[in-house]
Amino acid sequence: MTTARWNRKDLLGLRELSADEINLVLETADAFKQVGTREIKKVPALRGKTLVNFFIEPSTRTRTSFELAAFRLSADVINITASASSLSKGETLKDTAKILEANHVDIIVLRHSSAGAPQFLAERLRSSIINAGDGAHEHPTQGLLDTYTIREKKKRIEGLNVVIIGDILFSRVARSNIFALTKLGARVTVVGPSTLVPRDFEKLGVAVSYDIDKVLPTADVVNLLRIQHERQRKEYFPGVGEYIRLFGLTKERAKLLKPDCLIMHPGPINRGVEIDSEVADGNQSVILNQVTNGLAVRMAVLYLCGGIAT
Repeated sequence: MTTARWNRKDLLGLRELSADEINLVLETADAFKQVGTREIKKVPALRGKTLVNFFIEPSTRTRTSFELAAFRLSADVINITASASSLSKGETLKDTAKILEANHVDIIVLRHSSAGAPQFLAERLRSSIINAGDGAHEHPTQGLLDTYTIREKKKRIEGLNVVIIGDILFSRVARSNIFALTKLGARVTVVGPSTLVPRDFEKLGVAVSYDIDKVLPTADVVNLLRIQHERQRKEYFPGVGEYIRLFGLTKERAKLLKPDCLIMHPGPINRGVEIDSEVADGNQSVILNQVTNGLAVRMAVLYLCGGIAT
């Protein structure tokens, strides 16, 4: 049980969080997960607070999860997209956010294609800023929910071998996972084409491999990532067929895994590309558990940051 206290107005990334702070979020999520099992799935923790889901970059899963988390905490919720905001008329991100703050918005959940956008707002607004994904920088709540899921299923993080496979270079999910898992004592290996898994990642305290068949037998957890075509300016590998052959978790390749190895994916899944459908829906898959746990983790984050908001 951690004795850490939460003193942060914002959640911008996991790189700056301590192990104790990460554990505090996970322990808070434990309590909120129980809310989802009740007949009345609501608590008054953020009653009277207003949250804006400000999604400049689209994401149905993350936005819906934050919206539902806020509703369950009894907050008022407004959803804004880039096309429905004054950004489409040329207004700056700062001015739009200032207008929101002038309307006494307490929490802004921001998803943006530019790395650093949440920090830019956090430095200029009294409202709490929650990073829901910024460019190829971080996706902290995804990293937290992945870590929570691993801890729930394995009862620990320390000492586990976690393998992250796919587009590491452009993945904010990979970075947030790496920061959380290494701080909590896991051994992390990143795997993929050399063009998408540069050796520079070793500086983050992880091992780099280009041979998936070599690392799978010792893995306790395998987290598969989608190829981020929308963030790439060119093709980083010959084609989908080549990627499947070398790095896809096919039904045959999954036989290399230990029987208790967890299979994860942040979604959306490209079935038949990074993972075979039968494997994604199999007994070792915890993909749907990730979705359920994402709600509890986001409730925890909103509660912790919302309590600091002025």
